[in-house]
Amino acid sequence: MIYLDNAATTEPCAESVKACSEYFREFGNPSSLHEMGVSAANAVAAARKSIATALKADVNEIYFTSCATESNNTAIFGAAKKFGKRKKTIVTSAVEHPSVKEPLKELEKQGFNVVRIMPKDGVFYAEDFVNAVDDDTFLVTCMYCNNELGTVLPVEQIFKAVKHKNKQILTHCDIVQGFMKYPIKVKTLGADMLSMSAHKVNAFKGIGALYINSSVHIPSLIFGGGQERGFRSGTESVPLIASFGAAVDKLAPTISRRFEQVGILADLLRNEIAALPDSRINSPENGSPYIVSFSLKGYRSEILLHKLEEREIYVSSGSACSKGKKSSVLTAFGIPDEYADSTLRVSLSAENTREDILSLVSALKDAQKELLKSN
Repeated sequence: MIYLDNAATTEPCAESVKACSEYFREFGNPSSLHEMGVSAANAVAAARKSIATALKADVNEIYFTSCATESNNTAIFGAAKKFGKRKKTIVTSAVEHPSVKEPLKELEKQGFNVVRIMPKDGVFYAEDFVNAVDDDTFLVTCMYCNNELGTVLPVEQIFKAVKHKNKQILTHCDIVQGFMKYPIKVKTLGADMLSMSAHKVNAFKGIGALYINSSVHIPSLIFGGGQERGFRSGTESVPLIASFGAAVDKLAPTISRRFEQVGILADLLRNEIAALPDSRINSPENGSPYIVSFSLKGYRSEILLHKLEEREIYVSSGSACSKGKKSSVLTAFGIPDEYADSTLRVSLSAENTREDILSLVSALKDAQKELLKSN
């Protein structure tokens, strides 16, 4: 099997599996005061410290959630609940993940105003976000790295300029595709809130985290037993939290090495794809090396996916088609329809090899020949 769909989910690393298994056996409730409960609480605290250390944040600024979708929803609806009676405008990019895009659509139904910034020739400019901010704006939310093309947005410049214009505006960043791939630090990035996902960093599905700057206070959305210091009630999933912390501990020291290693594979992939007939590289050259989107004009994404799957090579469709709908992200970045319909996304990890890339390209060549004959 050759797995090249790491932007969708990653294989849990051995350290993550070990940590998770340990706390499946040691099943105490972290709210209990006996020894088993204390052990569970210590595991949660250790994982919280690992994530905080990686971000150069305070441990009390990290809150565990069920996933990045919950983190994004909590940040957005929490900000709206805090400011909604006084201000109604949110500024965002036009290429956000659905877990940001859909909450914003819901807020529009409730009377909020959402300003969506489009890229210009595939590039986002901080000045466009800043110019969109006015006295009615209470939140700017912008992803770190686009999940379809790997485009890295100028978040640091955007947030710095926004805060300079109005320091009361909250800033939120979905860093799911950037966490543990880039050396993201909260003070450098200038974000009030950050959303993360465990299963994108070699841990398990079902756990995420939300960083909230200690100076920021947004209302709770989930009420109950007062877990997560009263902000997000619900018994903590200790095994999943422990797995998250273990994965971060493993990945944090190797960010630079893995980035360079994956960059070599991405360059190889780009060169090999560019040599194929009717090909187009959709990802920008200065984007994340972890995501390479490309198109083979005249060959439908779904058909190519199945041809690759027959050889146990797993990628994803970059067009994100659903019942004939085109990807709004590809449209926003100006990808022509004839290429959008034939887009594939390869998302790499440090575990991938040169042989994986060459096997993928060989399979694509064979698929092109076979499909050409059948037509």
